Amino acid sequence: MQLSNARRLSTFLRSVSESEARLGSGLPLIPMSQPQFSQPSPQSEWHVTQQWGPMAIRHCRHVCDYATGEDPWTYQDEHTLGLFLSPRPFRFSHRQDRRTYTGLYSKGDLLITPANTMLFTQAGGDVQIVQIRLQDAFMRQVAGETLGQDGDHIELVQAFQARDHQIDAIATMLLAELHQSSFGNQLYVDSLANVLAVHLLRHHTTTRPKLPTYTGGLPQRQLLQVLDYIDAHLGSEITLADLAVLVDISQFHFGRLFKQSLGLSPYQYLLQQRVERAKTLLKQTDKSIADIALECGFNSHSHMGRKFRQLTDMTPKAYRNS
Repeated sequence: MQLSNARRLSTFLRSVSESEARLGSGLPLIPMSQPQFSQPSPQSEWHVTQQWGPMAIRHCRHVCDYATGEDPWTYQDEHTLGLFLSPRPFRFSHRQDRRTYTGLYSKGDLLITPANTMLFTQAGGDVQIVQIRLQDAFMRQVAGETLGQDGDHIELVQAFQARDHQIDAIATMLLAELHQSSFGNQLYVDSLANVLAVHLLRHHTTTRPKLPTYTGGLPQRQLLQVLDYIDAHLGSEITLADLAVLVDISQFHFGRLFKQSLGLSPYQYLLQQRVERAKTLLKQTDKSIADIALECGFNSHSHMGRKFRQLTDMTPKAYRNS
């Protein structure tokens, strides 16, 4: 029997491997894996998938026939955001709890589905979507650490054809990271995952808790402790959890206080320091640029080249010869 287009789409979106790493409550984000690509072409179906610890992202295109009917889908213990990116509106229907919503979806429309919720969908047209999934355990962890809420009483609210400019902006940044040829920005992805989780908790739950306010930055002693740690581990993967635990605050609040202290996000500061270390090695040693890249925490020669040019307007080779 031929598989319906709606079912193919739901299978398409669910097909992140079950063997990919997951996060248990209270654990830091785990390192990024390499993305999985299909071969895209303007007229074909394609997908790009990436698992980042408790967050999974999938960017895909699928051509659907509305006449093939609806199919069910659900994600166990994962909250799902579907941001539609199709260049032209398409017919879309979704049914949940005996309520059916049908209309034309267009670029920027958002579908939010809480974990363990059965949803029936039906689509007709050229569907392009970025799907972001956040593990429920991670959301509850963030609720407790960042917002002082009992994670067991957090309930995400389902949304159909919503608009949320901040989620749109976060998804755009995640997509840019997804489609880069190199993946060495764990601290950056950690920050985006925490910002997204806090935003969902504040604006898309039944309780909508307020965000505690912290001002004045990190105390000087704590800031120096963090800077010393970064300097000592420039060649290694550094996560947001690694830094936040040094000063015993949530990852989200750490990022805010760090930026208040230095005017840079933790990721921006880390990148700046890696480039500065690379500049020193380029001038004072005869090591190859590829070896310097790895020693400074970049995952490839090309990765360092892009970031080096971004901050200096020069290539590493041109800087060495200047």
